[in-house]
This record gives sequence, C-alpha cells and structure tokens, in this order.
Amino acid sequence: MLLIVLFWLKIIKSLDGNAHGFGNTASTENRRSKLRELIRSRGFVSIPDLRDAIEVSESTIRRDLDYLEAQGEAKRTHGGVFCTGPSAGLQVFEDRRVGHWEKKRQIALAAADLIEDRDTVLLDGGSTTYELARQLIGRPLQIVTNSLPVANLFATSEKTDLIFLGGSVHHRTGITLGPYANQMIEGHTVQKAILSVAGIDNRGYYNSNLLLVETERAMMRCADQTIVVADSSKFGRSSLARLCGLGDVRKIVVDDQLEQSWRDQLAEHNVETIVAASEPSDESHAASNHHEKIPTPHVSMSPPIAKAEKSTR
Repeated sequence: MLLIVLFWLKIIKSLDGNAHGFGNTASTENRRSKLRELIRSRGFVSIPDLRDAIEVSESTIRRDLDYLEAQGEAKRTHGGVFCTGPSAGLQVFEDRRVGHWEKKRQIALAAADLIEDRDTVLLDGGSTTYELARQLIGRPLQIVTNSLPVANLFATSEKTDLIFLGGSVHHRTGITLGPYANQMIEGHTVQKAILSVAGIDNRGYYNSNLLLVETERAMMRCADQTIVVADSSKFGRSSLARLCGLGDVRKIVVDDQLEQSWRDQLAEHNVETIVAASEPSDESHAASNHHEKIPTPHVSMSPPIAKAEKSTR
C-alpha cells in the first residue's frame, strides 16, 4: 500500500513540474513579446527603462535581449538597445531570412570593419546591405540611403546623421529610384558606396531593375570608393541590367564558399577581395576574426572607373 501511495505522489510531482515548466515558457514568451513592442515603439530603450517596464531583474532583461539580438530583432549598445527588426509596415526582408542569410550576416560583419567612425557611407537597398545597416546602428556615422527599411533602422539613432534620398518608391523592395533620386545623389559626395547585386559574371555586376542600375551608377559616381557585398551564390550568373565591369569597384566582400577561380579573376581586375569568416565572431567584432584579405597582384589601387566613365553612363 505504501508503495502505491509513493508511486502516485511521484506522478503528481512530475505533473506539477511540467505545468510549472509550461508556465515558465509562457511567461518567457510574454515577457519577450512585451520587450519587442517596447523596443519597436521607441526605437531605442535603456536597460533600466526596460527593467522598470517589465518588472524583472536586469540580468533577465539582458538574457532576453541576447535572444532578440540573435534573432535579428535588436542590437545592444552602451546603455540600452536599438530596434533592428521590421516595423509594422516594413516587412520587406522577413520572408528572405532563409537560404543564404547566414552568409549575408557574416559578409555584413566583415563589411562593417571597413567603415570608420564618422565616415559618410551610402547604402543601397539590398538584403545584404540591410544586414550591414543593422551592424552599424549606434555608431557615429553619416548614412545616405535610398532604402526605406535601412532608413527606418537609423531613424531613432542619435549618433547617426541620416540622409534619405527621395524618388519613386519601388513597392517590392522599399527603395527609391528614378530621375529625382539620381538628381539628389549627384548633389552628394560620400567616402564609401556599398552596393548589393543580383549577379556577377566575367563581364561585370548586374541587377534586375533598369532604373535601379541607373541609380546605382549615380551612387558610384558620387563615391570615393565603391564596395560590393555579395554572397557566393551570385557568382556565375547575370541579370537584366549590367551595372559595370568587374574592375569598376574597389573592393568586394564575399563569403568563404567563393571558388578560387573567381578570387583569381577578381584579383586580375585589381579588385581587393575580402572573405568573411564562416564562423560567428565574438562581441569584440575584431577585424582579424571577421575576414581575410586576398591580395591583388598590383601594388597600387586604381580609382573607381565609374568616375572616369561618367559621360558614358
């Protein structure tokens, strides 16, 4: 009889433990949901404000923020956290966080190391440049962009000067393009233009929209140097509109799956190839952990050809 009683007590305790576990899970999800809404609504929130609003310890808040940052929804900085997830009306890249997204994230980390504080940087509206923008939040920079999703990331950042280029909005990507956008670009000078592309072959770089290519050519002309960010899946394929030749950019940042033959071909065109690390780097984001440089066979770097060919664009 005693054995039967002990058996049932053990079962009841087990059921209570499971129920408690489910409660903890539900509580965690509810808490993180509240954190998301607070961060999205304010853009930037301090850790103490989050602690007071959620009524939990700072250590719990920090663990939840670690989770949100790993999901690409937030970025911690000194004293608080920025929203890096989509706003309610800008779901442009949410259905693209599959496939090559981890490669894009590593490329973005490596590209971020190429940007110095207080640089003036022009970012286009590609998915890889969007991921790069997430890595730049909270840094003292001047950001010029034609991308609504990118501009949304920097809109509440006090350290970043944001210049948004107007024009006709392409509804599928949230970017502005066309004659008005091109005219606005021509009135600016930036140190680095960072562009994404739809394809790369031995003839050069491509994108899938004729108006977009015209706008990106204007971006190249206003930049001291042009940097392309592209994952290895883009190589060996073309698209509707050719942007420029292989040697018309100064640097390209790629993932480590790029074949050696393509690395050699880029070197022949005097393009500095920066290969992003395949493994996530630590919080220090040291440049040595993010990428390796593939040296070119030339001692000096020629300026971007896009400037010299302004009359032919």
